Amino acid sequence: MTHVAIVGAYGSAGVAVAGSLAEESGIELTLIDDGEPGGGLCILRGCMPSKEVLSAGAHRFQARNDHRLSGVPDVDLEEVVATKDEHVESFAEHRRSAVHELAERENVEFLHETARFVDDHTVAVGDREIEADYVVIATGSTVNVPDLPGMDEVEYTTSADVLDATGFGERGIVMGFGYVGLELVPYLSEAGGVDLTVIEHDDAPLDEADPVYGERLLELYREKFDLEILTTTLERTVEPTDDGGVRMEVERDGREETLEADELFLFTGRRPSLDGLELENTALEPEQGWVEPTMRARDDERTFVVGDANGHEPILHVAKEQGFAAAENLLAHARNEPLEPYENVHHHVIFTALGVYPFARVGHAEWTAEEAGIDHVAVTREAASDGIFKTKDVPEGLATLVVGEDGTVLGYQGLHYHADVMAKTMQVVIETGLDVRELPDRAYHPTTPEILDGLFREASARLEE
Repeated sequence: MTHVAIVGAYGSAGVAVAGSLAEESGIELTLIDDGEPGGGLCILRGCMPSKEVLSAGAHRFQARNDHRLSGVPDVDLEEVVATKDEHVESFAEHRRSAVHELAERENVEFLHETARFVDDHTVAVGDREIEADYVVIATGSTVNVPDLPGMDEVEYTTSADVLDATGFGERGIVMGFGYVGLELVPYLSEAGGVDLTVIEHDDAPLDEADPVYGERLLELYREKFDLEILTTTLERTVEPTDDGGVRMEVERDGREETLEADELFLFTGRRPSLDGLELENTALEPEQGWVEPTMRARDDERTFVVGDANGHEPILHVAKEQGFAAAENLLAHARNEPLEPYENVHHHVIFTALGVYPFARVGHAEWTAEEAGIDHVAVTREAASDGIFKTKDVPEGLATLVVGEDGTVLGYQGLHYHADVMAKTMQVVIETGLDVRELPDRAYHPTTPEILDGLFREASARLEE
């Protein structure tokens, strides 16, 4: 029997590994997780509860911006949080049940305990020491607190805190305008009524997109949510004020400025959750490049690290795919067969503007195609060019299609209503290598995929020029 210990078995990546290996003969599994109640970050504190609360803000936002309606509804934050909690507990219970059902098999054991490493492949769990042939680390991520002078002296509100909050201060400063900030800032403004000042280090947010998307998103956030977004601005120091608020010194365009608010919102990303594992007792040195594309640790051939814990790409669906890949490679290593690197087509969705105007990117952006030296054609279409967006009173946004000179569809970006819904369709088109000239350019009328039809026609015409 080959014994595999999985540390972090409740999370999406850990469950993917466990589910794959449990079916294999000759595998003994020990699943370990101290989560309480347990269920994984995405379910408990990430993508699922955040979409719950965003949807409430979205309804208010659309009502407020639709001139055909009168009156603006209030968002009942207590009801929002209560509904979120009810749904999340149901989702988490489903996840826990799946893990516990696995543990009913003869070759699987589940330990609801904290794990720490004794040596490379020995894990202490409670009063036991478990010696394994392979170890999989799937411990997820935790809040990244920046090393800013004064940070340890102030109170701050994280994304998890926002999801549980039934009230906020009148004024807030936001540190971090990546995925988390882009999603939660409009919620704080729309549902929480917070007057926000957002710190953005660059000229615009949305690094993965072509520049026009970050610029358009800035316009949208400033105009629709009345946000003060300070671009090309760096935090220098932070300190508490006498009245319980926060004061921040920033550098903006080479000048020093002072900001004050009631509350500091910390949306500065996440880092691998490895604290407490006592990895110093192993050969592992968590640093840049410590996990190979095969999901195997660089410093130990019988340790695999998956999901947020490896720092590669902290996205739910990627974590699951990494888990499946790690299981296959672990089995391959046990059979003395070569390992295969995990590779994925870029596919992200960010629920910007409360999900009313989400951003999606699948495959190449124009800038990544240029960086890769790919000869291509790129076409961009405004959402307002298609009447359906006007009839639904969501006329903002745009979309871009990138195709190779041979017609192969290489990438899609969208910042518009229903861009999230179109991401799967475009993933199929891109990952199967379809030729844009062979794609049907007829959507059911009037539906929002008309924007895709327009892109297909324009790209096909450009190829013929």
